[in-house]
Amino acid sequence: MRARLVALGATLLLTPALLAGCGDDDPSPAAGPSADAHGCVTSFDEGTDYFPVHSTLEHAKNFTITYEKAYQILTVKEPYPDGKPESYVLYRCGTPKPELTDDLTDAPRLQVPIDSLYSGSTTHLPLLADLDRTDILTGVSTATSVVNKDIRARIDTGTVVEYASNGQLDTEKVVTAAPDVLMTGGTDDPAYQKLRDAGIPVVANAEWLEADPLGRAEWVKFMAALTGDEEKATKVFDQIEADYDAIVDKVPDSPQVPALIGTMYQGTWYMPSGGSYVGKLLADAGASYPWSGEKETGSLELDFETVFTRAGSAKIWLADGEWKTKADITAEDARYGQFAAFRDGQIWSNNLVIGAGGGNDYWERGVTRPDLVLGDLAAILHPDAFPNHTFAFYQQIK
Repeated sequence: MRARLVALGATLLLTPALLAGCGDDDPSPAAGPSADAHGCVTSFDEGTDYFPVHSTLEHAKNFTITYEKAYQILTVKEPYPDGKPESYVLYRCGTPKPELTDDLTDAPRLQVPIDSLYSGSTTHLPLLADLDRTDILTGVSTATSVVNKDIRARIDTGTVVEYASNGQLDTEKVVTAAPDVLMTGGTDDPAYQKLRDAGIPVVANAEWLEADPLGRAEWVKFMAALTGDEEKATKVFDQIEADYDAIVDKVPDSPQVPALIGTMYQGTWYMPSGGSYVGKLLADAGASYPWSGEKETGSLELDFETVFTRAGSAKIWLADGEWKTKADITAEDARYGQFAAFRDGQIWSNNLVIGAGGGNDYWERGVTRPDLVLGDLAAILHPDAFPNHTFAFYQQIK
């Protein structure tokens, strides 16, 4: 897990804003006229639009949604690194299963709204929570990684089960449970084809391939396409976007604050490029670092000496280790003590909220809540502009 988070996403680096109250209290999806309480059509009319609320995308680039009257087409452009696009035909329950041709001939048909979801990544869980739809979650890949307290309680009671302990997907367990959808974490696995062959719909969620922080947040609309909560998803995202933009507006125009970013993992320092998700967050927070001009969207693999030479004098260190004290830092690698931030500056790490099983909320809620991450970064870099900030993910290491 740690390897994937660092290597695939040294991609992450806010005032917690409550999303409660976004949308109405009725979670039942809108399906137009002649629908039951679950949003299923009771009397089909081919002239009726059964998807009256359409999601529009502003920042997300890795998925699209197109609408017809009784179904929608959800397409993930890159379901995993270098993967070919995958499309899913979502049709309203109570309407006929659409018969399509050309590129959609073999596309999976999924009846929506779904009732049960197996989640392959903890990043899906905040999307469900923000939509008030954690009730449909019935499986998680790794239970110990879950931070959300309500979902942990459901794990403890057996309402939500683990299906991929130690990273090995238990295909027999999933097939027996027969969830409406198994949602991937944006990676490929030979077991997925076995599930498809057994009739289990597999839907790719690859939000981590988005380079725009708000693009990742907009995947709440992807989840809403399956749950039928399009209107609420729009309200949730609009609030996140507004809060993010408000923080950007408060960040002083100059000077930018030099910062040391990240840590080493197994001898390699994964440094976010300027074109990456983290690079965008750092720019919006008013930080400067030597690799901000790199346009790649991923991470640079550097050695300690290179990082020390170019960023060793920065007085603020934005780390992502599990450290609790400065002694923990030098115990891991004595060379860390040479950094100016260690000697007489500030060290901050994104490990403020750790779940009962050891999961880090930064890798769960932080991925799709860039407003909260940005708020933390801005308060660290510009404390005078953000007094009395309540941190969501970062804490100072002393």
